[in-house]
Amino acid sequence: MYKVYGDFRSGNCYKVKLILNLLGKPYEWVTVDILNGGTKSPEFLALNPNGKIPVLQLEDGTTLWESNAILNFLADGSDLLPTEPRLRTQVLQWQFFEQYSHEPFVAVARRIKWLEGMPEARREEYEGKLIDGYHAFAVMEQQLQRTPYLVGEQYTIADIALYAYTHIADEGGFDLAGFPAIQAWMKRVASHPRHVGMLD
Repeated sequence: MYKVYGDFRSGNCYKVKLILNLLGKPYEWVTVDILNGGTKSPEFLALNPNGKIPVLQLEDGTTLWESNAILNFLADGSDLLPTEPRLRTQVLQWQFFEQYSHEPFVAVARRIKWLEGMPEARREEYEGKLIDGYHAFAVMEQQLQRTPYLVGEQYTIADIALYAYTHIADEGGFDLAGFPAIQAWMKRVASHPRHVGMLD
């Protein structure tokens, strides 16, 4: 059985939880308190020397870290990861987009507003995150106006990667009312029969 080290409030950890449920794979969840140094303990650093969650521990005791790498490992051989090279590369394209052009803005805005309570010292930073976050949503909206999922007709790990923080963007102060294609896409993702919510 897999073991997942993570925090239910983290979108990156939710990616792993969601794919495991979609694939029907059993796992044990080990809660890591990221706000109180849980990722800095010697025990955790032995699992991931980079000191971040999530971490997926395999049955042989070895570990994988970085949420999108974990998604690729778990999805291999399933319908969630296309085998055709162009489509598979498009999945990677969206995962790179998520890590460089989406998560650093959407997730950090959420952290500043929702987890930290909007400290005045970070307000200017927060306003900048909103601008860049809305740009990321505009890019997604363009694609989702053309196709039901980010990589065409098929639900893939690209959708899991971007759904994780997009569906809770309101907690970061984002208003997605002006992005109807994203809203319709989120409903499609959540309608999967094995979908599980972030806090379920």
